Amino acid sequence: MKILYVEDDPEAREFVQKALAQHGCVVDLAGSGAAGLERATEGAYDILVLDVMLPDLSGFEVLRRLRALGVATPALFLTAQGDVSHRIEGLNLGADDYLAKPFAFAELLARIRAIARRSLDRPPADRLELADLVVDVKAHRVERAGRRIDLTPKEFNLLAYLVQNAGHVVSRTMLVEKVWGWGFDAHNNVIDVHVNRLRKKVDRAFGVKLIHTVKGIGYVAEDRGEDAAAEE
Repeated sequence: MKILYVEDDPEAREFVQKALAQHGCVVDLAGSGAAGLERATEGAYDILVLDVMLPDLSGFEVLRRLRALGVATPALFLTAQGDVSHRIEGLNLGADDYLAKPFAFAELLARIRAIARRSLDRPPADRLELADLVVDVKAHRVERAGRRIDLTPKEFNLLAYLVQNAGHVVSRTMLVEKVWGWGFDAHNNVIDVHVNRLRKKVDRAFGVKLIHTVKGIGYVAEDRGEDAAAEE
């Protein structure tokens, strides 16, 4: 998960960046509203974490300008002002959540993960594409480079979910919920077995691998080009 954290307190920036990195996040930093606005418009992020009280542009103003530009990246506000009217203002600007300072890091992480789950939990398109891979959801058909690939129902659902969320790391917990269903034991190796079988069918005969492991977190479907051909 790639996050932009806009905060003028250097100690807070460093702490949150290191803590989130330990949980598999890539965190870019900005120390002012103007810098955050520039980064958010030029880079692709999964979530924006915005301090409200910034020395130049407030977090509110940053998000207001981003939404006016059509940037729909989910956003979480952090602020020392916790009154209801202040929270309502932030949410009305298009924020997805609001956390008052001081906060526990565990709560920040939980809220970020909740936003990520909501952003991934959208209805699949009828046709999903990634590089030369095509997943026809209605016809329950998969092709890569024009060649048909036969999958079991579980393999198909697993691939469709990964491609639907291409570029986003999908945790084992998400796979349990969306592919296997709650009650399934996520601690056994069934998920890994299915992913390995899927790789053999989808990746092995092709030059570019599309299904990648993110150690300690889960999996991601993305086209990393020829440089990733020797991975895993």
